[in-house]
Amino acid sequence: MPHRARNALYLLLLAVVLDSYIGSGPTPVTAASPPKSSPVEQIAALARSSPMIGVPEGSFLMGTARTSGGSFSMATQYDDTEQPQRRVVLGRFEIDRDEASLGEYLSWLQRHQHPLPDEVGKLIEHMTVVHAARPETLARWPALYVTWAEASAFCLAQGKRLPTEAEWEKAARGERGLLFPWGQQPPAPEFANFGQYHVHEIPIVAFVDHGEEGRSPYGLHHMAGNAAEWVNDWFGIDYYATMPDRDPHGPASGRYKVVRGGSWKSEPVLLRTATRGGASPDRRAATIGFRCARSAHDTH
Repeated sequence: MPHRARNALYLLLLAVVLDSYIGSGPTPVTAASPPKSSPVEQIAALARSSPMIGVPEGSFLMGTARTSGGSFSMATQYDDTEQPQRRVVLGRFEIDRDEASLGEYLSWLQRHQHPLPDEVGKLIEHMTVVHAARPETLARWPALYVTWAEASAFCLAQGKRLPTEAEWEKAARGERGLLFPWGQQPPAPEFANFGQYHVHEIPIVAFVDHGEEGRSPYGLHHMAGNAAEWVNDWFGIDYYATMPDRDPHGPASGRYKVVRGGSWKSEPVLLRTATRGGASPDRRAATIGFRCARSAHDTH
């Protein structure tokens, strides 16, 4: 092969090798796919706040009149802590129509950089992995496994607060002291979500913005069943005997915070508007949630 031809072939081969090594130009930059958001983030992104409903100033019957003799009925006191029955006057206040949702709770945790409680994380993982629950569904569940302090801080972050026990009871039963939020009829599935017993602690709950048939006289959802609800007061065994006639706020201290309304797991008697319960304020339970309230003078 002539010398000139050999040089041309050598240069051609060198060009091929160099091109395979460094490429013919700069490597195109492709946009990286955004990281996929977690189920917790997806649920939080779907948070919707509850509308508030005004409860007018005035009196209502709080507690249950003592009855004795005869067979037990729903009108009979659950225990002595809801006695004596009192006529109590409350100033005007507003209260959330719906229980605080899981979407709202997760959004609050993220905004304030609070850690996700283990119980909530395990519940979300179980529902999304095992039951294929969609974020749109879980976002409308009631917030559960929430401590009293978290519920209080959540409400304060919204410019609200937890309702007093008296406010909760008036919102649940109206001025006439109804036995249940919907009236005097005993609990039934069309009125409330309750009595869901099973071996696991996986909640069987309804959407916070559902429950029209079981609404309270002021139009609140799930004041009986679904999630039992923290209120602001300390639990006082004999508080009804000594509480003021106007705007009672509960004892100054105590061991337990009041929980009201019964849950998805409760027996019918715990759904009574006058039935009282209590829990340690640091307790996380699959049955306890909350809703927020606001005094009339805080709305301006």
